[in-house]
Formats: sequence, C-alpha cells, structure tokens
Amino acid sequence: MSADEPLVSGVDFVAVPANDFDASCRFYGETLGLPCIARYGEMPGAEFQAGNLTLAVMQNDAFGQRFSPNSMPIALRVRDVAAARKRLEAAGVKFVTETFDSGVCHQAIFTDPAGNPLDLHHRYAAPKPGGDQSDAR
Repeated sequence: MSADEPLVSGVDFVAVPANDFDASCRFYGETLGLPCIARYGEMPGAEFQAGNLTLAVMQNDAFGQRFSPNSMPIALRVRDVAAARKRLEAAGVKFVTETFDSGVCHQAIFTDPAGNPLDLHHRYAAPKPGGDQSDAR
C-alpha cells in the first residue's frame, strides 16, 4: 500500500447485536426479506445481505459479550419510505418516529426485536458538495 492510498476502502459488514437469535433471524430474513448468505455453524450468528452491506446478526453472549442494542440506526435504502413503512407496519413492526424529511432524504425509524434502531431511508437530493454522488436518486 502506498502512502497516498486510502487506508480504508469500504465497509464489509456491520455487526447487529441480538439477545434472541432466532427472533432476529426471522425479522431480518422474513420481515425485511433479506437473503441469509451465511450461518456461523453452531454459533448463533448469521449474515443477511442488504444491497451493498452485510448485516451480521450475532447473539452477544455466545461471543463473550454483554448484550446492548445499538444506539444509532442503520439506514436501509428503500425506493419509497411511505410504502415500505406501510408494509412493515402491516407485519407488526413498530416505528419510533414519524416519517420525516431531512431536506435531502425521507426517513422513518423503527426497531428490530432486540431493540436495534433501523432507518427506512430514501435520498431524493444530491449529497452536499464533496460527498459521494453515487447514491443521489
């Protein structure tokens, strides 16, 4: 690696803490409809593919960690926040915010069975200058 190359070239996965592995797997696989691309053998861990990001659902105590849900949401890209919200509410998902407009995107925050916040997110305007323009839709 040369000194002018970026040290970090991307994000491979985000760990999602679970206190009930089976409930979390049903939520990410069935409720959200994400494909499960890996299981961690006998360990309570599984990977779900969300577009360009892998969500690694892992039951903390099995990996020697104390359970605590994430405190900030993972933004999940959707085409239409209102339609996605309606579909999830019909499946019993509870939202913790109203749908809101940040000035560049629509969002609505809900939680998974372990209390991790997730964000339905649709960017409708280009990011601020200097940002990655590939996500503007």
